[in-house]
Amino acid sequence: MGTQQGDSASLMLEFAAQAFQAKNFQLACEIYERQLQEQQSGVVDWGLLLRRADCLAYTGKLQDAFHLYQEAAAQKKLRVEQLETLVSCLADQLRERESLPLCPQWGILTCKECQGFLYEPVTLPCGHTYCKKCLENQRSRSQCKMCSRVAQEGTEHPHRVNVLLSNIIAKWFSCEVQAAKLRHEGNALLGASKFQDALEKYNEAISLVSLDHLLYSNRSVIHLNLKSYELALNDAEIACKLQPYWLKGHLRKAQALVNLGKTEDALKEFLYCLVLDSGNKTATSEAQKLLLNILSPGHSQEDLPDILQIMPHPSRVKGSPLNSVGSSDYGCNTQRLYRINMEYKKSLKAPEEVNPAGCKAPWKFMQTKENKTDVEGQKTSSEEKSLILPLRCKTIKRKLSSDDASDGRMMERPCKFPKRDVSANSGDQDVSVSSCVDPSDLDCSLCIRLLYEPVTTPCGHTYCLKCLERCLDHNPKCPLCKEDLCEYLAMRNFCKTDLTEELIAKYFPEELKERKMVYEEEIAELSNLNTNVPIFVCTMAYPTVPCPLHIFEPCYRLMIRRCMETGTKQFGMCIGDSVKGFADYGCILEIRNVEFFADGRSVVDSIGKRRFKVIRHSQRDGYNTADIEYIEDEKVQEEHYAELLGLHDSVYDQAYTWFTKLKPALKNRILSHFGPMPAKETELQVNPNGPAWCWWILAVLPLESRAQLPFLAMTSLKDRLTSIRRVLLFMCRTRTQ
Repeated sequence: MGTQQGDSASLMLEFAAQAFQAKNFQLACEIYERQLQEQQSGVVDWGLLLRRADCLAYTGKLQDAFHLYQEAAAQKKLRVEQLETLVSCLADQLRERESLPLCPQWGILTCKECQGFLYEPVTLPCGHTYCKKCLENQRSRSQCKMCSRVAQEGTEHPHRVNVLLSNIIAKWFSCEVQAAKLRHEGNALLGASKFQDALEKYNEAISLVSLDHLLYSNRSVIHLNLKSYELALNDAEIACKLQPYWLKGHLRKAQALVNLGKTEDALKEFLYCLVLDSGNKTATSEAQKLLLNILSPGHSQEDLPDILQIMPHPSRVKGSPLNSVGSSDYGCNTQRLYRINMEYKKSLKAPEEVNPAGCKAPWKFMQTKENKTDVEGQKTSSEEKSLILPLRCKTIKRKLSSDDASDGRMMERPCKFPKRDVSANSGDQDVSVSSCVDPSDLDCSLCIRLLYEPVTTPCGHTYCLKCLERCLDHNPKCPLCKEDLCEYLAMRNFCKTDLTEELIAKYFPEELKERKMVYEEEIAELSNLNTNVPIFVCTMAYPTVPCPLHIFEPCYRLMIRRCMETGTKQFGMCIGDSVKGFADYGCILEIRNVEFFADGRSVVDSIGKRRFKVIRHSQRDGYNTADIEYIEDEKVQEEHYAELLGLHDSVYDQAYTWFTKLKPALKNRILSHFGPMPAKETELQVNPNGPAWCWWILAVLPLESRAQLPFLAMTSLKDRLTSIRRVLLFMCRTRTQ
């Protein structure tokens, strides 16, 4: 009897495991509960009990699950790793209540790896930009975090600073660049365990840029190492206020809370870290340890309901305190930051005194006079005024005239960007315009115009896409530093630099609109297939007949690329002329496919479309162009159509016979190059160029180009058929002799 019960229990447990795997947690929970009830009095299968607790947690019954975990902990049957399910479910519950928008503090100048201000920007081949240090430190250095594209490996200098962006950032945001430099110096000192020296670097950086979440977060780590846990918590809280949805800030805060013995608050913070990143191992491990501590005997159980009913953290705010760099929306963000820092001012013991680390309280960004009138004519306190100034220094403004200065007004101008150096101890009267940039900072060094579709080479130089392609047609080296770009050329997929494009669109929209208009006018001009049509001077081409081409000359590389970019995919083909440069008659070719080689050469698969007559010979950017008019066959009247049809059938049969009698080797070469002979057509005047087989036979006949040219100019199908008959008769006599 006992054996049957054991077999039945094993079967039910196996069924419960299958239900759990199928995510039918309710069924699995009921089976585990029944099995526990059937056990002998005083005997508890703790593994079974914990599995039931996991099922309860997955079904949302966290209160019941918590009691089961607590019971196991009381008997010392609970281990840290067995709390993974509870931690995951608590984080899921919190995630459902939170809205997690992306809030980059530095806007488009935020590094997507460290979330800090871009320092020594490096642009990957995919067009995305990161801090150089971030790329060197990340595990997968050759893979972009944003698009997962793998970069080309094996280069001597895999991470070269983007020269253009580096210069612009240094010119426009000198304080931020200096602060970022100090941050990296502080990190090096921190890695060498020189905590006090590192702290001094960070204090200096914060005095330059008082609203950088990364500075406060990293300084929190230094305070943790110095065992200044209260200061570490203060810095971490500021980082969370400035960047509410940034993982590292909340990790620092949680670690500080753990060291201060605030277990419940630390647990909530670690759970929120899992909301931001469910796969974070540090947060998972620490949350499990804290939960085990809470569940263990002797710990106060009064906080149990508060933990189970996790509400959004009081520091979470919708959106980021700082808009993107250059935003004109000051008011709302200034007031929000002011409230944030006033909360800290009330919570700290001695806000006006220098703390033991030698740094003033975070809200003392700069001293200003009280009761000054702001831009909207409202009275502001010294703290609020100090926050308004650093925010304004990132906006597009013009210099104040005497009238503007008197009433406090500032007029916007989209194409000027005054950069202000704001020191921590200077008043608003010391704020001055140190530099004023204009669109020339973003000019292409090749065309000396505003960058359009900017691309950055591996050596760090930025050009217009079209300008760079034209240079690489002639020489596979960087036009500025002469570094070899053969590998870059071999990619044949030059990705635009996203950040440069965004800077141009944000700060110089009018110039970009004008630049785009000029580009579109150029494309429209290149798309015209009647005026300035590109002419390839090479061989004879005919309608409907394939014409493969090997492109290696720089001028024709440009010509083929433009044909593809405009979307026409068409160009003219003419034979050469010693006097005019090319003949007066030719054929339009349509590109069917282009195969590029690593060195820039290409093979173009094209086919003949329409015949044309040249009206005017000209040149453009090194290749020939022409104004043309298209020519078509003249249609015959019905009384002459029967005669034309008889001539057509006779010449077709004659041509077919000649081709079939060719030697097999020659015939195979013709078939591989031109394809099979087209079939006889029943309607002779449907195609404006006449029957396709006529052009095919002219292409394969061994005639010189000068002898073939008259056929292209003929507008009478009867004359063309008659001439073909004469040539075939001559070929047959020659073969007989």
